[in-house]
Amino acid sequence: MASNHFDQLKQHNTRLSDMVKEPKRILPPIKGFENLELVSLEKAVESLISIVPDIDQMVYIVKQNCTNPKDDLTSDESASIMLYSMEWLSRDNSFYFILNKTLRSENRQLLKPWFLYLRLFIHSLSKLPSFIGKTIYRGIKMDLRNDYPIDKTFVWWTFSSCTTHISVLENEEFFGKTGKRTLFTIECDTGKDIHNHSMFPTENEILLIAAR
Repeated sequence: MASNHFDQLKQHNTRLSDMVKEPKRILPPIKGFENLELVSLEKAVESLISIVPDIDQMVYIVKQNCTNPKDDLTSDESASIMLYSMEWLSRDNSFYFILNKTLRSENRQLLKPWFLYLRLFIHSLSKLPSFIGKTIYRGIKMDLRNDYPIDKTFVWWTFSSCTTHISVLENEEFFGKTGKRTLFTIECDTGKDIHNHSMFPTENEILLIAAR
């Protein structure tokens, strides 16, 4: 099964530029999953089979790659992070893309099928050390100055991928070196270093948890 689907995996992390159509309104808080029982990754995604194409193949791949995880995480915990970091060739079918699209929606009922996964995912991230007091970067090949006026506070309602090395963004898959671009320079105090559990470990990814 894995051999049939590894060719569906992208070889670059486009999550670093996933910041288009962020809601400008304050949305209702994300509640209802915090006290749910922790379950296996397979169980956590059962309600997503009709929502995320190829979810069973995705889970198979990440579980095969998380048999001996670091940071004292279990296989399911590490795999829940790697599942988020995985990118299908079709971005619209990528797990992270569908999750973040749902998080941007004002209809919070759409999040209910994601609750067991969110419980496992955020629990897993909480076990990783926070990346505190350092600068991280995010960028996109668009001019977003009008969307982010100075002296105004914004909430990113999605899980937001950043990097510790600005050179990562210079890859043309992300930010590039020419044309209209917007670079976010972020002083981090809550980000999680997920490189030990990412499909893209060399890209020094720091993940900001949704709506925090």
